[in-house]
Amino acid sequence: MSLNFYLFFNGNCREAVAYYADVFNAGKPEIMTYGQSPVDEEQQLPPEAKDLVMHAHLVISGSSVMFSDVVPGMPYTQGNNFSITVVTKDADEIHHAFTKLSEEGKVTMELQKTFWSPCYGMLTDKFGIDWQFSLLA
Repeated sequence: MSLNFYLFFNGNCREAVAYYADVFNAGKPEIMTYGQSPVDEEQQLPPEAKDLVMHAHLVISGSSVMFSDVVPGMPYTQGNNFSITVVTKDADEIHHAFTKLSEEGKVTMELQKTFWSPCYGMLTDKFGIDWQFSLLA
């Protein structure tokens, strides 16, 4: 299991990733936009979200740091724009931690299959910390 950090930006993620890549000599990041993701008929993205960053990744001093723009219309609070992401190959570990942290917390996205993970979910724990869980295939 590893803990990764996810930083969220309000439309300027591409600029931030390029800046951090330069500062930490982390190489050229791969960037996936919301427009490049598979279309979800139930949750249509607004057209202005098409070129926003859905996911970017850098390794900084041995730690995995991920980046994303928030979707227009979603809340963004500078200073609270991060989450801790649990990444593991152990499905039981994900289910256990997700269940425990959701007690007295708020589930944002139930554990489910996504196009990037066979088991992914999000929640905010009772202390207000945002968590993501991602099972490696």
